[in-house]
Amino acid sequence: MVLRPPEISCSTAQVAVIGAGNVGATLAQRLIEKNIADVVLLDVVEGRPQGVALDLMEARGVERHDRQIIGTNNFADTAGSNVVVITAGLPRRPGMSRDDLLLTNGKIVLDVTQKAIAHSANATLIVVTNPLDVMTYLGWKTSGLPAHQVMGMAGVLDSARFQTFIAMELGVSINDINATVLGSHGDLMVPLPRYSTVNGIPIAKFLDAAAIDRIVTRTRNGGAEVVELLKTGGAYYAPASAVCVMVESIIYNQPRILPVAAYLDGEYGLNDIFIGVPCRLGCQGIESVLELDLTEPEQAELHTSAESVRQNLDQLRSLLGNVGVSF
Repeated sequence: MVLRPPEISCSTAQVAVIGAGNVGATLAQRLIEKNIADVVLLDVVEGRPQGVALDLMEARGVERHDRQIIGTNNFADTAGSNVVVITAGLPRRPGMSRDDLLLTNGKIVLDVTQKAIAHSANATLIVVTNPLDVMTYLGWKTSGLPAHQVMGMAGVLDSARFQTFIAMELGVSINDINATVLGSHGDLMVPLPRYSTVNGIPIAKFLDAAAIDRIVTRTRNGGAEVVELLKTGGAYYAPASAVCVMVESIIYNQPRILPVAAYLDGEYGLNDIFIGVPCRLGCQGIESVLELDLTEPEQAELHTSAESVRQNLDQLRSLLGNVGVSF
């Protein structure tokens, strides 16, 4: 089914960014300096969102835009947002997997989603918090929103990393590279070299199998590589850029084809799960899911990735059930 909701007026569009850490603050900067939307930046730490917002407002004289950004600790200030982005949660530290954050971030996502959607009942919800596919499912269940209005960020980020590593290997402009990554946001993501090109030419024409395998492995470990280098947190520039592209597509009602964690109801032989697949985005979220023609090994990898997400969902249900919460 293709949805054709009314367009949002870009001049009045508002995005609520929940979490003023590195990802949230950088996303807020991207959104206002690209003149995409006004921003309400919320965090539980008093002074943090207000300070970031004031700093960004003071940069307007240099950046030459008239977008508004406010920082707040009160969810009521986010009322009427067209898009709500959940970045709140603990980041990974060296040695941690995304799944190590399951219970802690699950509680955070459950709490902030309820509070944010209570004030923006018709918003599109984008989840960034890790482990992303599981948190997106939790956000959907918690929000009560239709599945097409809920999505996770990771596919755009993972594909961007794949593009970057291909461009670095070949020494060509990133503008000539298109790359596709499916699956969960983690070690079992599924980069697809067959659907990755240099100016429309398959990368296999330029790279041998060993080079492609090396790039695929680096893509799967892209987030962990940044964590190990930073030592005190995870990536935030590239994740913020990935979310920004998604928000821009929604706010401007651009018919973009982007890989996002979307709800599947039979597509790719998967049901009742959020996982990374290419989608057509529009004014109120996901207009349609695009099914690629996968080989048997690619399909098997995608299902293995999905099974890992299901196991984490079951684990989260058990953990939250122990503290009296069900979803």
